[in-house]
Amino acid sequence: MEANPTYSGRLTSEQFLFPEIRIAARLYLEGLSSGDAAARIKEENLFQYPTERETARLARACYKRLQALSSPRLVRELASAPAGVAKQINLYAMMRYNRLVWDFMTQVIGEKYRSQDFSLSKKDFHAFFSQLQAQNDAVAAWSEGTVRKIRSVLVRSLVETEHLDTNRSTVLNPVLLCEELEQGILANGDFAALAAFNDLR
Repeated sequence: MEANPTYSGRLTSEQFLFPEIRIAARLYLEGLSSGDAAARIKEENLFQYPTERETARLARACYKRLQALSSPRLVRELASAPAGVAKQINLYAMMRYNRLVWDFMTQVIGEKYRSQDFSLSKKDFHAFFSQLQAQNDAVAAWSEGTVRKIRSVLVRSLVETEHLDTNRSTVLNPVLLCEELEQGILANGDFAALAAFNDLR
């Protein structure tokens, strides 16, 4: 797994970004560089944001996720596959790009599926962040507000991929890993990621 080796709180602003990464993936496949894509997205208001302030930064974040996939095939699927498939691929891209998302999905969600314990409560999030803060000085320095925002993004991402029904759900759904992502995960050798999508081989 080639995710960033350091923990970052950037998830507070980058979030799931599904419509944005679909647009970025199409530009990526056209061969545009990150800078050229960001400029085009900004000029043509492709993200349809009310202001341009965040457009270039989030376009670059999408490109970093696409590059983290290490798979042109997964980028193509992200650009054009049905939403359910593409959302799973986006979550995997988040995992590859952001170490915190990788750790949460493999250590918390993957372990829940492995143990057939489908409950997911605030206690699980608290235990995950407490352990990270005990092990990592950068995470230990995060404010309660930052942790709360990151937790909110993680929950929203689980709702987007149908791991959870709603933001308030406390029971994980038995998701089905789409074939396109399964092949991509195996090609990357990211076997630990399989359990995060309820593939318990």
